[in-house]
Amino acid sequence: MLLFVAVSVFFLAVGHAEPTGDSSYIAAVYEHRVVLNPEPRVPLSRRDALQHLQQNLDVYEQQAARAAQQGAQILVFPEDGLQGFNFTRSSISGYLETIPDPQQESWNPCTEPGRYSNTEVLQRLSCMARRYNLYLVANMPDLQPCPLQSAPSSTCPADGRWQFNTNVAFSSDGLLVARYHKYNLYFEQAFDKPPQAEIITFDTPFAGKFGLIICFDILFRDPTVTLVERGVRQLIYPTAWMNQLPLLDTIQFQRAFSLGANVTILGANIRSDRLIMSGSGIYTPFSATYHHAKTGDPEEGRLLVARVPVLDPLWAGQSVATESTSSSSSSSVDTDSGFCHQDNCVDPPAASSSTSSSHPTFTSSMMYDPFKFILLNNTEDELQVCDGTFCCRLQYKFVPPGSSKELYAVGAFAGTHIVNGRYALQVCAVVRCADLESSSCGQEVEEAESKMDFVLEGTFETRHVYPSVLASGLVLEQPRTLEKTADGRVTMKHSNMTGGLVTACLYGRMYHLDNE
Repeated sequence: MLLFVAVSVFFLAVGHAEPTGDSSYIAAVYEHRVVLNPEPRVPLSRRDALQHLQQNLDVYEQQAARAAQQGAQILVFPEDGLQGFNFTRSSISGYLETIPDPQQESWNPCTEPGRYSNTEVLQRLSCMARRYNLYLVANMPDLQPCPLQSAPSSTCPADGRWQFNTNVAFSSDGLLVARYHKYNLYFEQAFDKPPQAEIITFDTPFAGKFGLIICFDILFRDPTVTLVERGVRQLIYPTAWMNQLPLLDTIQFQRAFSLGANVTILGANIRSDRLIMSGSGIYTPFSATYHHAKTGDPEEGRLLVARVPVLDPLWAGQSVATESTSSSSSSSVDTDSGFCHQDNCVDPPAASSSTSSSHPTFTSSMMYDPFKFILLNNTEDELQVCDGTFCCRLQYKFVPPGSSKELYAVGAFAGTHIVNGRYALQVCAVVRCADLESSSCGQEVEEAESKMDFVLEGTFETRHVYPSVLASGLVLEQPRTLEKTADGRVTMKHSNMTGGLVTACLYGRMYHLDNE
């Protein structure tokens, strides 16, 4: 599989009203190249495991100091950043620490190190937060006895213990303020799925409430959408994400979720060329500060720091980011949906009346799903492609006309994705095909020269639709306008592209159908 990479660290203006006054804070995320255990399937003693862990903690210490120097108030490290990957249930045992529940007791590991044994990592992270006066979130493996207080003994694993993939959050004085156990595992032999999804948040004095999720969680209702539905608009997101074009590159979907759910995401990924992992960022409905390594870049970590608006509607500080009062289509945004109001948006394209005869449909695999496609054979056109009763409409114009030597297609998919995870989708996408054969449409592409102005639209049976525009070299572009109407119609309009189009996508998640 190819490494999908690009470097982009910049600010994108979006059509939302930005906050003023003191309603912002400085966030940092660190993309970490993990010092790996070369034999993760061989059990280590606690002493040897700690020696390995301290190598990654030393890097964390350096980055915490750098983040603090740049004024960061909160710092996020990635999933699996301390121990690495590919452990078995038994081989990870030397790395495990039992993490107390901050909802049940108050503990500062830095100032009270003697309260619990075998908590060296918790103590080091706590002291790091305290030393550099910042809120700190890290990911680490957790050991809990059976049964849990919140679950019956019948749910216990056979060996009588729980092993969880866990986020821990510390306040700026080192207090352990949150513990979240990952609910949606992705081929993780070492860890258990908790008996029920945990909805975990913590409060800060500078930005109000943050919610905790991990990696694969972002594709599912629990806990991610449940957090948002409960009013949490700032999500902390450690991840070890393997990029997959054309629809699920790291920065592409982090940005899409931020826009579609109208939330801030502080996303920290692992850097591993071998595992196709790169891409971290600080995303708000107003801006995106991100990094995606490109082919040939040295394989190293990257610290990102950005000032971002407070989005917690209940924050006791100054005014928070709210809906714009402007009447123009590009700056009136519904703070509940992330899309602009129906009355202020562009008219959708009329559906083509002759798609069946003049625009033949073909099926090609994209992301392991059978998409229905129609080729973009003209300089400009209006097309409609359907997968069953779900239809996607595209109005497009290549700019400049006649310049394209590349093949493009518009595709629709409605169904349940079943490879490396099971989840129900409705997707509209415009993609650059890998070559000039229609069979290449849907394959992985990261470069493109062709630019187009377009309006992409679908009528979805879900209100959870995540928009993205990905340009050549994996550069994120901000859609010019987004509209969502009460009947489920979502319209994305874009023009004046800065780079060639790789993918434009409306990614609808049918959470209510996942278990059918």
